[in-house]
Amino acid sequence: MLRTAVIADDHGGFRAMARLLLEEAGFEVVGEAADGAGALSTVAALRPSLLLLDVQLPDTDGFSVAAGLAQTTPDTVVVLTSVRSAAEFGDRLASSPAAFIPKVELSGDALVTIVDGGE
Repeated sequence: MLRTAVIADDHGGFRAMARLLLEEAGFEVVGEAADGAGALSTVAALRPSLLLLDVQLPDTDGFSVAAGLAQTTPDTVVVLTSVRSAAEFGDRLASSPAAFIPKVELSGDALVTIVDGGE
């Protein structure tokens, strides 16, 4: 099964590291974005299996992007990521359609498991 991914994060260094992780796990990274608007348009155009999405973006937050994509591209699995822990987002994370992995715990295996349906 070909797994494709888009990475949306405003830090180029994180995007480069995430690309390596994803490629090592068998994903084909088909796009990147540095903000929420770019994430929305890139996912709409490319329809990836996975969007790895930073919670804090320059123009919006990842929760808003994830909610929008749940309506427009429900087949794309959205995984929010942050340097903060899940507990810091509380109800906002609990009501999100997206999965969450702290950046320090990010791994290719975890992303494969989420995309394949086992959160």
